[in-house]
Amino acid sequence: MTETDIRNGAIGGQLGTAAPRDTTFHGSDPETVAADTICHDTPTHCQARTRLYRDGRLVEQGFAVERISDHLTDSGALVWLDLRDPDHADLAVLQEEFGLHPVAVEDALVDRERPKIDRYGTHLFLTAYSARLDLASGELATSELSAFILPRALITIRKDDGLDIGKVVDRWDASPDLAAHGVGYLVYGLLDYIVDGHFEAVQSLDDAVEGLEDDLFAPASVKDMQVQRRSFELRKSLVLLRRVVLPMREVLNTVMRRDLHHVNEDLMPYYQDVYDHVLRAAEWTESLRDLVATILETNLTIQGNRMNVITKKVTSWAAIIAVPTFITGFYGMNVPYPGFGNHVGLIIAALIMIGSGVLLYWVFRRNDWLLSRLMRPTLALATWPSVRPAPPAGSARDTAAPAEGVGRGVACREGR
Repeated sequence: MTETDIRNGAIGGQLGTAAPRDTTFHGSDPETVAADTICHDTPTHCQARTRLYRDGRLVEQGFAVERISDHLTDSGALVWLDLRDPDHADLAVLQEEFGLHPVAVEDALVDRERPKIDRYGTHLFLTAYSARLDLASGELATSELSAFILPRALITIRKDDGLDIGKVVDRWDASPDLAAHGVGYLVYGLLDYIVDGHFEAVQSLDDAVEGLEDDLFAPASVKDMQVQRRSFELRKSLVLLRRVVLPMREVLNTVMRRDLHHVNEDLMPYYQDVYDHVLRAAEWTESLRDLVATILETNLTIQGNRMNVITKKVTSWAAIIAVPTFITGFYGMNVPYPGFGNHVGLIIAALIMIGSGVLLYWVFRRNDWLLSRLMRPTLALATWPSVRPAPPAGSARDTAAPAEGVGRGVACREGR
């Protein structure tokens, strides 16, 4: 991995892990995305983006950071400032310019912060994570975002390029009529994009779990280790996604509080829609985590059943071989017996050995102790029940149509 990839990589594994897995910038160049908003006159050492709305209309982009304080004196102005990977000196400039609380500034610099929203005297401080699943490995990558919510300004702090800021700008531009509602409009577009990313990650995990169900009943023994390894990786990703998604309910609840005056009555339905999506994503994550645990248990049960079948086969063949061995030992005694010293005795012994072996083989096959290799997968697929649980309440997944293939769960998708 190159130095650029490490600097721009999203966080993988634990929240705030120092070793990133890969770049999650969704294919956009961080130097050119939302190029109109890039500020070339800034006291910060990091890349900055600015936007100015006045009376509900976008009037200027990419203006100097020093001019932000002048615009904030205008009661009809709304300002957005974005900093990419700032250091302590960069945030010290913002702290002095906007009167930000030092604890909030420190939280914006430190990694491993849980998703939250803190209330200070003049502003709110928000921490959230965007998420993306690597379909090849089943690993979940996260990218941390911090934001200062002021009465007439939104300041976003990105640790890397995991959150595509160009997509956030496009989300704002798609609803220009909401700009007249103040900073709540900017916060809504930001949170809506982050929650949509959580939905995409959950749906990707659902697809991966569905593929895991197919491998679960595969007859090839090489699939056993793959199912175990991938189940474990998906479970780790689901645990991480749960830590990202569940606290968002608290975040939305706090932002929607009417005494904060950041969200007016006209924006409330939009925030309630995002809150509903957060609840559904959290429920979907919980159900998938239980499903992966069930798959792990089912895989162990299937392996135990296969081991029992193998044990019965080995025992049956050992019994078939032991009886002729007993007969040859009996006829090998150095005492007279019927046919002793005559070829008739050899023929009788051979007939007894062959007859007893055939009789034991027939008895074992009749009791299913000797199953053919072709019958075992068919039997398992035909009798094993589906392990996929019902989708969460309120889900738009189609639970009526069964999936193709016996043993698979309901193959459906969560819709918005």
